[in-house]
Amino acid sequence: MKPFQELLLQTDFSRNDLLSLLAAEGDDRQQLFQRAKSVKLQNIGNKVYFRGLIEFSNICAKDCLYCGIRKSNEKVVRYEASDDEILEACRFAWQNRFGSVVLQSGELSSPTFVKRVDALLRKIKNLSDNELGITLSCGEQTAETYRQWFESGAHRYLLRIESSNPELYRKIHPENDFHNFGRRLQALKDLKSCGYQVGTGVMIGLPFQTTEDLANDLLFLKQMDVDMVGMGPYIEHEDTPLYTFRNDLKTKQQRFDMALKMVAALRLLMPDINIAAATALQAIDPAGREKALTIGANILMPNLTPCDYRKEYQLYEDKPCLDEDAELCRNCLEARIELTGCEIGYGEWGDSKHFMKKK
Repeated sequence: MKPFQELLLQTDFSRNDLLSLLAAEGDDRQQLFQRAKSVKLQNIGNKVYFRGLIEFSNICAKDCLYCGIRKSNEKVVRYEASDDEILEACRFAWQNRFGSVVLQSGELSSPTFVKRVDALLRKIKNLSDNELGITLSCGEQTAETYRQWFESGAHRYLLRIESSNPELYRKIHPENDFHNFGRRLQALKDLKSCGYQVGTGVMIGLPFQTTEDLANDLLFLKQMDVDMVGMGPYIEHEDTPLYTFRNDLKTKQQRFDMALKMVAALRLLMPDINIAAATALQAIDPAGREKALTIGANILMPNLTPCDYRKEYQLYEDKPCLDEDAELCRNCLEARIELTGCEIGYGEWGDSKHFMKKK
């Protein structure tokens, strides 16, 4: 077996190499984090880019077994933010020089929904003098819908695969064509064909998941040649079928630690992509997102969702920042980022350098 220090200096990694990185403990773990930080600085610099997150609807047609807003969860109070509320959040992001927003919702694909998102994209571009970057995270759609939204102003899209193992994917979703692994994969390919900067990601610490699965997830991200990744620890929700397996899970701290190692390993594997510091990290560790920034992540998503709706958009338990308004959230994050030694890229889209090199 090659020395760990030698492994860290590689630019290409096998599955076994990645397993070694994910198994790192003690001094090896610290060296992994230090190397990931160095690779980040060399390839994308010290800036952190804001994506103002607007969770504009929790109405979802999907029934994923891990998700708190799944269609069958009758305890959720469903909502749809009005256009005015969404545009006001976008105006706040623009005036505070966030650079970009993320419009996120449950998965719907009705003509009414598609048309509404399309109109919102045009309105956001108009109110910001075309200055706000826009990421969408609205689930699986037809290639035609993706193309339409791209032409109307969206240029980044986040569609998490959650697990690249088809068998594990089936265990965390209902067994029907509507929750099909191949369908999810095709949607990612359609997004790439349309010209989006494509993001995906996985949950870390799922029931039935192995470290080998996680190493394969990293190789999947590389193989798909994605431009950005959002991944974090799986956190159970009591109103979901997967909650039955809560006693089989690793501890939250173990899931958190593995999530950090996944971020660091991914930075070594794909040095110039955008990596988000997932909000779920902060649900376990109050400084979770900052820790991710210091070891490879470079994207933060301050929550701009109107406070009245936030408690109803809980994909998992203990979601942080449910009662902080947009301004308080911004001030808190500014202070936290300063402590990490990173710089905020105000007024910048912070496009994926990986994507820009391919153009």
